[in-house]
Amino acid sequence: MSLQLKTALVHYWLVNRRGGEAVLEAIGRLVPQAHLYSHVVDPDVLFGSLSEMPVHTTAISRLPGARQAYQAYLGLMPTALEALDMSDYELIISSEAGPAKWVIPAPGAKHICYCHSPMRYVWDQRFTYFEKLPALVRPLAHMAAQGLRQSDVLSSMRVDQFVANSSFVAQRIQQFYRRDAEVIHPPVDVETFSTETPEDFYLCAGEIRHYKRLDLAIEACERLGRRLIIAGSGNPKALKALAGSRVEFTGQVDNATLRTLMRRCRALLFPGVEDFGIVPIEVMASGRPVIAFGYGGVLDSVEAGVSGLFFSEQSVDALCGAILDFERNEQLLTMENCRSVAGRFSRAVFEEKFSAIIRETCGV
Repeated sequence: MSLQLKTALVHYWLVNRRGGEAVLEAIGRLVPQAHLYSHVVDPDVLFGSLSEMPVHTTAISRLPGARQAYQAYLGLMPTALEALDMSDYELIISSEAGPAKWVIPAPGAKHICYCHSPMRYVWDQRFTYFEKLPALVRPLAHMAAQGLRQSDVLSSMRVDQFVANSSFVAQRIQQFYRRDAEVIHPPVDVETFSTETPEDFYLCAGEIRHYKRLDLAIEACERLGRRLIIAGSGNPKALKALAGSRVEFTGQVDNATLRTLMRRCRALLFPGVEDFGIVPIEVMASGRPVIAFGYGGVLDSVEAGVSGLFFSEQSVDALCGAILDFERNEQLLTMENCRSVAGRFSRAVFEEKFSAIIRETCGV
């Protein structure tokens, strides 16, 4: 894209290489002249277009232990963002799942916010996050969250164009901010995945978290006598107590091993709820179908009866029924169909759609 606007990219924190950072890097390719802003930055995680940009941090980075304990300063982040001087920039692109869009644009500047999710810990998942806190601290956390919600809504008024990573997130943007959002799914390098003759096991992949409901996958496979491989980092102690000899925990594996599991599995089991979810697309790009709980971002990525199927409630019975249904109709969910659906989420599609949003928002 030949657009040469003075641009600032604003990301919440740069301490990992995950889905949000992959999207940020893809946006950075479209505006290589941009300056990069974040609350805290680990230089070792910068890659691709991000490693070529001038990097600026907010005042949060100068607070004690900010690199490791940045989330402890969540309540200070809106003020830190508002203190940034954005007067030189004609275009601001914020990337938000934590505080990022609070920056104050110069008069006449445009602000596009790519929203991975409205901040979960102050909106719809606040009780899940706060229950981990000591009981005496929870009332203070709820008071702080109330202030952040009000400030969050105010900051949404500074955005000219919201972009959501899924229809699920777009609905929450409408609910919380009363703003419409264009849906542009994250880019996946689908052409780099290959296929192979599948083996007789099911797969769960990704970081082990409670909300991913891997317990359902384990109990369903144990009940049906099916082999299950769980690949991902995290603490599986509680899950191992549910598992028998047919369930294997690999821990975190390298990329090559993970791709091998993806193309050899019979299907991916996806019983949790994600804002979008990259793993189902990577599995489909490997020619394998997805059996998913029919809620959240996966409704955008999996086509029922073509590249996978859905079950309607998060229960062992429902997942068992879906697995049996899949096995009766497995021949319909072909490698070609799965790869065709995955192709809708390529990097080229993302770049075309996001470039169009920039041009439309900036009037060029």
